[in-house]
Amino acid sequence: MRFSLNIDHVATLRNARGETQPEPITAALLAEQAGVDGIVVHLREDRRHINERDVRLLRELISTKLDLEMAATDEIIKIACDVGPELATIVPEKREELTTEGGLNVLDQIELLKGTTERLHDSNIEVSFFVEPNINHIDASAEIGVDFIEIHTGVFANAESEEEQIDELERIRVAVNHAKKLGLGINAGHGLNYQNIKVFRELEGIDEVSIGQAVIARAVFVGIDTAVKEMISLIGS
Repeated sequence: MRFSLNIDHVATLRNARGETQPEPITAALLAEQAGVDGIVVHLREDRRHINERDVRLLRELISTKLDLEMAATDEIIKIACDVGPELATIVPEKREELTTEGGLNVLDQIELLKGTTERLHDSNIEVSFFVEPNINHIDASAEIGVDFIEIHTGVFANAESEEEQIDELERIRVAVNHAKKLGLGINAGHGLNYQNIKVFRELEGIDEVSIGQAVIARAVFVGIDTAVKEMISLIGS
């Protein structure tokens, strides 16, 4: 199972007082040296953390995969097609949310998402949809022609009881098995940390996990190199 690091929160800290540090590009390069398989950033409409300058510099400087999380809006699609990340992950986006709150409603946006996917494919960019572990949305994603899905693990991560966590993990397991039968690549992310990632080592079929806040928070105390290597050890153990 591969591990990509989301560095949005480095940019959040930089932007909190309008400063130039910490530099998210440096964080990405240090993470690569520590062994991550890819870098994830979310270029939001309001540019609350990552901005276009960051995305373009990352494209020039990193040597691993660039995964650009983005809404299916014309402005961001044009930027993605120009920059050329290896993967574009389409996520729902609301201005009032602190972070992405759930998966795409694929069924209600088929024409929009189909057009978005076609435009990105025309620029040789693979496409992923960020979805709930829901068979109907996974089927619709496959019919549109995406290369990957990223399963939203937030419900699992925020479960208030062991029973709820077990139930959600089973939903994820069923979704992963179904998506594999459809030939989709499978990523997973949202709310994963140094404690709950352990159960995913035993869940076959997930190609990659995307983790950000937990690793960046840990890095405040131990540095990015150690924080990344600790997560890699947990994923690979």
